[in-house]
Amino acid sequence: MAQAMTEPEWRAFLSTGTRTAKLATVRADGSPHVAPVWFVVDGDDLVLTTGASSVKGRNLARDGRVALCVDDDVPPFGFVVVHGRATLSEDQADLLT
Repeated sequence: MAQAMTEPEWRAFLSTGTRTAKLATVRADGSPHVAPVWFVVDGDDLVLTTGASSVKGRNLARDGRVALCVDDDVPPFGFVVVHGRATLSEDQADLLT
């Protein structure tokens, strides 16, 4: 049975090791597009990179609504789902902080 995590618990879950997330974006026709991404937790932000011409890059530029799911494939099979709006940046310095 699913159980809500506290903020410290979900932050720790997202920050532990190297996990692959599934990023859902909205296609132009309104249908979902899901793609694996690697990310880092940076304060209150989840940061990832993608090409501007990729499907997810084009989707994000048009419609910033996203959902991201990170799961653990080891029992007890925990997961975190995050919903929000993406902020795009092409400033290389943003990636270094």
